Amino acid sequence: MKHIKIRFGDNIDTHAAEEKSFEDMFQSVNPMFCLSKRTWKPQMDIFETENKIVIQAEIAGVKKEDIIIEVSNKAVKISGNRNSNHLDRTATYRLAEIQFGQFERVLYLPCVIDVEKVCATFSNGFLELVLGKLFRKNIKSKNNISIDFI
Repeated sequence: MKHIKIRFGDNIDTHAAEEKSFEDMFQSVNPMFCLSKRTWKPQMDIFETENKIVIQAEIAGVKKEDIIIEVSNKAVKISGNRNSNHLDRTATYRLAEIQFGQFERVLYLPCVIDVEKVCATFSNGFLELVLGKLFRKNIKSKNNISIDFI
């Protein structure tokens, strides 16, 4: 059984350009532009409970070994590649909405996480990343001032 790779570090960079390229502008006109090297962004949900942060990503058609997860103290980057099943460039497409190639999403975390409590599962086209929160100890001083310690 292959595991999902999770990298830990202090710096997460995004490789996706924020400006629209020529291909982005004409993607809906000609679906063959979808087969280019542009980076797409899968749909994701992020929610928080008392003890954890959960990130769910919809990445059907992606192999587990093609998923890269990077975790820092500030953000999570989920990236990878989805290969196209239809490489017939002579076909006339009537509708082409499914995106292929490189994907990437960077999600900024609402609080500090405990790197010892991070796990990922991948089932039925959904990636779920569970990040345990790092709890803070609150100590009150003699002057009734709250001090948080990690």
